[in-house]
Amino acid sequence: MRLRRKRYLLRARRKSRQLSAVQDNTGCIKPGDTLLVCTLFNEAIRMPYFLSYYRDLGIDHFLIVDNGSTDGVMKHLTGQADISVWHTSGSYKDARFGVDWMNALKRRYCHGHWTLVVDPDEFLIYPFCDSRPIKALTDWLDSSRLRCFPAMLLDMYPKGQLTDHAYRSGQDPLEIAQWFDPGNYAISKNHLLGNLWIQGGPRARVFFSRITPKAPALNKIPLVKWDKSYAFASSTHSLMPRGLNHVYEEWGGEKTSGILLHTKFLDTFTEKAKEEELRKQHYAGGAEYAAYAQTLRDQPDLWCEGSEKYINWRQLEILGLMSKGSWA
Repeated sequence: MRLRRKRYLLRARRKSRQLSAVQDNTGCIKPGDTLLVCTLFNEAIRMPYFLSYYRDLGIDHFLIVDNGSTDGVMKHLTGQADISVWHTSGSYKDARFGVDWMNALKRRYCHGHWTLVVDPDEFLIYPFCDSRPIKALTDWLDSSRLRCFPAMLLDMYPKGQLTDHAYRSGQDPLEIAQWFDPGNYAISKNHLLGNLWIQGGPRARVFFSRITPKAPALNKIPLVKWDKSYAFASSTHSLMPRGLNHVYEEWGGEKTSGILLHTKFLDTFTEKAKEEELRKQHYAGGAEYAAYAQTLRDQPDLWCEGSEKYINWRQLEILGLMSKGSWA
């Protein structure tokens, strides 16, 4: 495990040579700042709300890797003091789906900082997020001597066909993608790294119903008090050293956890799936996006009789999808 982690850190150092600074405002980062790291491709339509949401949550600085976008996303990122941007035309797949680039940035800029790693379609919620900023959460994690905060990925979707609801830039995607699966989740343990493995929701139910074991993983550890010796092993699904993955109770009780509201399923997703299917830069040669594109040709309705409309974090706690644990 130690040798594997060293290899990941070495890979990150090598892949950092592919990054070219477009806007470096990292000199503005202060001790105690909460940071956000993200890799993106053609996400201009999502950036206005994404930045607004996380600024309101209390993120102090954004470190963003743009992987050769062609949709003008840079106009939403440059000229803002709390954003640093790097460009690369390197292979997302060969950089372990962007993990090497992000590990490199975190090693250089995030040591000692609580650091959130999310995609542009992911929105973190946690207990009391409607009244307490993320700094309150990280202060509590520090006082509890916790280094990581887990959050299950919860796929959100509209009622009706995706193309029935037009998303506009700057709009809260939850105004459209209001529904989720309250159950139908399978949990197992990865005995190699010790992290939980969660699958299910509408992607397993609709897109991977015939090959459920290959449904995308929903377990994530997106918020970490970063140390330069750490490395994400597989996206934000697992970390090294191995002990960082023990974010759950095995013998009863509950640890505090959050949710990443995943707003992938908007009307923009049909074209996005086609684009990523052709790029073949995602896991298994883009097989996941090929499954999306194939199913979306039939314009499915992801909503079902078991779907539940999202209200707030307390609803998700009652359903057992997240927990406030001892943070009361």
